[in-house]
Amino acid sequence: MTTPDARSGTGRPAELFFEDLVPGLTVDLGVVTVDGDEMVAFARRFDPQWYHVDPDLAAASRHGGLIASGFYTVSLFMRAYVDHLLSRAAADASPGLEELRWLAPVRAGDRLAVRVDVMGARPSTARPGLGTVSLTGAMLRLGPDDRPEQEVLRTRFRGWFGMRPVEADPAEATEATPTDADRPGADQPDSGPTAADPSTVGSSPTDPTKSSGPPD
Repeated sequence: MTTPDARSGTGRPAELFFEDLVPGLTVDLGVVTVDGDEMVAFARRFDPQWYHVDPDLAAASRHGGLIASGFYTVSLFMRAYVDHLLSRAAADASPGLEELRWLAPVRAGDRLAVRVDVMGARPSTARPGLGTVSLTGAMLRLGPDDRPEQEVLRTRFRGWFGMRPVEADPAEATEATPTDADRPGADQPDSGPTAADPSTVGSSPTDPTKSSGPPD
């Protein structure tokens, strides 16, 4: 049966573990296209500044039109991270975020390539059975030729990931468990009930000289 530590971030059986996330590894998280309606709806709900929600004011400003809330952009990053890595990895919680930078405006229709790079990995001292992985994430705007034009987001953070489970050897488990035939006296015939110990005959559970000790 799959244990909780062997499940991915989305609850499915994990196929990647802490040991697989080695420094130097780059994981491609795909390409996301910015949906203009979703971008504005997010801003109206969570970040209703005029350059995110008012097209007329934004068009007349130095921005030249609506730009995405930075928190919407990082939400797109998070979704790609879940879809392409955490859905496969034995992911636990994250102990924190060290850096989050918005390097260029993001607009409706932008196509953003997403990736993460593993910068470091070590067993966790606070969470036995988990390892701490240090990662950097990036989103880059793609041009018409699908070549990166500009980095729009950079982040640095840590994640906890489960270590690969060690499965017990069935042969060792069999050897370690004695069978009835291995137990002392198993081959001896049943001699029937034994005579009572004379020293215990007539004793009472309330006899102060007898004590059964605390329960196990």
